[in-house]
Amino acid sequence: MKRISIITAFITAISVGAVCQTNGDDILKKVEKNISSENRVFESSMTIKGIRASRTITSRTYSVGDRESFTEYLSPPREQGTKMLKLVNQLWIYSPSTDRTIQISGHMLRQSVMGSDLSYEDMMDDRKLTDVYSSIVTGNEILDGRNTIKLELTAKVSDVAYYSRKMWIDSERFVPLKEELYAKSGQLLKSTLLSDVRQVEGRWFPFMIVYKDILKQGEGTEFKITSIKFNQKIPEYIFTKAALKQ
Repeated sequence: MKRISIITAFITAISVGAVCQTNGDDILKKVEKNISSENRVFESSMTIKGIRASRTITSRTYSVGDRESFTEYLSPPREQGTKMLKLVNQLWIYSPSTDRTIQISGHMLRQSVMGSDLSYEDMMDDRKLTDVYSSIVTGNEILDGRNTIKLELTAKVSDVAYYSRKMWIDSERFVPLKEELYAKSGQLLKSTLLSDVRQVEGRWFPFMIVYKDILKQGEGTEFKITSIKFNQKIPEYIFTKAALKQ
């Protein structure tokens, strides 16, 4: 019995060692092949689970790489017609109730989007992870019945919202299933759980993401993709300030 235990421990050590020798950046590149695209058009619903009640907001988004993004909110009536435009590192929001366009910048980027667990800063930074973080493999773990590779990411640039991240990557489909986001002090700031992974146009993509701001009350925010298309022809006028009032 003791001999079997020693053999089991030896095999486990070899397995963990093999995983840890895997290059973290290579794994992130495989993730990016699934998640990143030249452009995309998608519709989504965002359910914000507050302390007393929940509410759902639907939207349509057009995006090109990590530089341009345009979102129009479709419902409920209170939010309908609100539009958001991102051009490189600038962000504008149009409100139909006031017929005004304002620029979100500086400390305002840390504010919550529509009362959700996402900040404007979260929505702004769509850069490839390999451009922003260095990564190492720390082991593997079974998560919801899926074998995952655990990564630790550390920022290699200064203009990031989260200094470090921990990610659980599906070892077969190479999509994140869980993530924890940390401040430079080591404090956990946010967590995400990703599920409903489907194959779309030859890539694996999570259709459900649950965000939880650790510093915010409530049960988190469910972000659900209802439709998505990659590498579409998007008219250039959409990514202009004039489109905000159309």
